[in-house]
Amino acid sequence: MTAWLGDVRLARSDACLIVDEQDHGLVVYFPPDAVDLARLEPVAGLSTVCPFKGRAVYWRAADTDGPAVAWSYPAPFPQVARLAGFIAFDQDEVQVTIGKGIYTGARP
Repeated sequence: MTAWLGDVRLARSDACLIVDEQDHGLVVYFPPDAVDLARLEPVAGLSTVCPFKGRAVYWRAADTDGPAVAWSYPAPFPQVARLAGFIAFDQDEVQVTIGKGIYTGARP
């Protein structure tokens, strides 16, 4: 999966977690090492609390005053501990794509 902000690639990974979130539908969480954090900056003072996952922190595109485009749960509740540090993108701001598939060389 790949996350794009315009023509800028923010993240790419084959090890994403997909979470069916009550108010957001399917959300893709990228492993932290798959995200180009040089292209993002923390949104100072912005955090929210999800009753299911815990406290979220947010990022926006680097060197902008734009809206938050990504979030993560640095210390999620134990029930969703696998999300710790993974980063999700606001799909109204960032395009998340699933790759073209795997070419196996097999012929029909």
